[in-house]
Amino acid sequence: MNADRLEDYVERVYGYAVNHTFSREEADDLSQEILFTAVRELPKLKDDSKFEPWLWGIANNVTKAFRRYMGKQRAMYSYDTLATLSYEDEYDNENEELYDILRTKIAMLSKVYRNIIILYYYDGLSTKQISEKLNLPEGTVTWRLSEARKRLKKECAEMNETALRPMKLMIRINGDGNYKDPISPFPHVYIEDALSQNILYHCYEKPKTIEELAKSCGVPAYYIEDCLSNLTKREAVLELPKGKYRTNFMIYSDKTSKYGEKAQAILDPVASSFVSSMKVLADLADDLGIYTAGKKKEELVYLYGMLAMEHLSEKYNPVKWVEHPVRYDGYRWSYHAHLMSDNQIPIRGLGREESSNLGTKGRYKHVSYHFGDFSYRRMMFANEVNVCEDILLGKETEDMDSASSAIANGFIDRKEGRKLFVTVPVFTREQKQQFDLLADRAFHSSIDAYSDAVRRYVDGYQKLFPEHLKDDVARACNYMFLTLYATDICDMAKERGLLSSPPKGSICDVLIQHKY
Repeated sequence: MNADRLEDYVERVYGYAVNHTFSREEADDLSQEILFTAVRELPKLKDDSKFEPWLWGIANNVTKAFRRYMGKQRAMYSYDTLATLSYEDEYDNENEELYDILRTKIAMLSKVYRNIIILYYYDGLSTKQISEKLNLPEGTVTWRLSEARKRLKKECAEMNETALRPMKLMIRINGDGNYKDPISPFPHVYIEDALSQNILYHCYEKPKTIEELAKSCGVPAYYIEDCLSNLTKREAVLELPKGKYRTNFMIYSDKTSKYGEKAQAILDPVASSFVSSMKVLADLADDLGIYTAGKKKEELVYLYGMLAMEHLSEKYNPVKWVEHPVRYDGYRWSYHAHLMSDNQIPIRGLGREESSNLGTKGRYKHVSYHFGDFSYRRMMFANEVNVCEDILLGKETEDMDSASSAIANGFIDRKEGRKLFVTVPVFTREQKQQFDLLADRAFHSSIDAYSDAVRRYVDGYQKLFPEHLKDDVARACNYMFLTLYATDICDMAKERGLLSSPPKGSICDVLIQHKY
């Protein structure tokens, strides 16, 4: 017989080994042992027609020996009721399944217990040797070994396998920072992997240990430990006493979305007078000579309302602003997340992005709002704001690359004759100061009732979140002064025919000259 005959069976032998072992590493070892034995014994086979039955007979015998060897290695499991398990020929599939379950349970232990179990049962070290290896008192090793046994015994008695039911979070940040993907990614990019999302979800309502998170997420504890190291470094998770961890930011769920239904009942009595104030302000603003970029009043009224809310918030907001903490990268910001699910209630909210060219050469900030029927458009980068400022001042721009980017993103366009013009409304410093005075005047009769409605809404809203997030909740409730205008007042006004919907594809953004 020619040993080359075995080459045709290498893949099949490996497949056989995979089906009879616990891991790819064990399959490698078993398949090599089968092939080695077959090569060694091949000269004894004289009948070619019997080759295949002979090969699988070899494979069966080698596998039995391999299992006996691995069974003894798995003596790490022989405690309490498992001490009498046999490792001889009667080693069967039922016991293999039990060992598979036990191996999974051990993997779910944190390294404090997992390492001692492996060193004691698998490596055969005494408690004294383990104490020297880990630089721990022998009494501590003995206690941890006992505690690990208890935990495994409890898990194996219950045999409740935790199903992996992955949760999906959409994580973002609010605050300040100099980010520009992909060169300088936003912080949430580093915590968006599937395991991080599930850890963050499972330790949000209640602090959990590594073992509890491993069970909840359905993965070995060493993956949890590695992921928690990153989440702690990124300040997404708090490490608490007694080895527990807790999510360090707000997660919006269906619970918060359903609470939003109460807003309409609270705001209903003030909606009509509030919209009247919006219209009065839009009429008064006509005399300021604001550069409107050709937008119609029925579209501008939403923008004017938003600018008025930002101004009036300083005096009438029932929840005072709490500054974002300085984060690991030196900027002030906070994470927030939305829980995504199959029965997801559509996310209703207000998005706001702000940028400026202050510190480069200019004097303008760009603010972009995303709510209701308005389409999303990202904020301008500083170089694009520069180009817009050049155009507004009647200067020829020299930065054609930035001009091309601004054109591609719709911030500027070309008129007939190929002259560039800015597509975003613009306030000078003086116009914005006058506008704020007009907002005080226009909303004088309605702002107190609106402020009281916001206060009643946030009184219940802040109770939906864990107590340790009170600063994050305060920021969210402060922002509610603007959000309830964007999501509820405007929607009710359109439903009642008090306001017209903005044209399809409309953008709500503005350029404002700095105060300084």
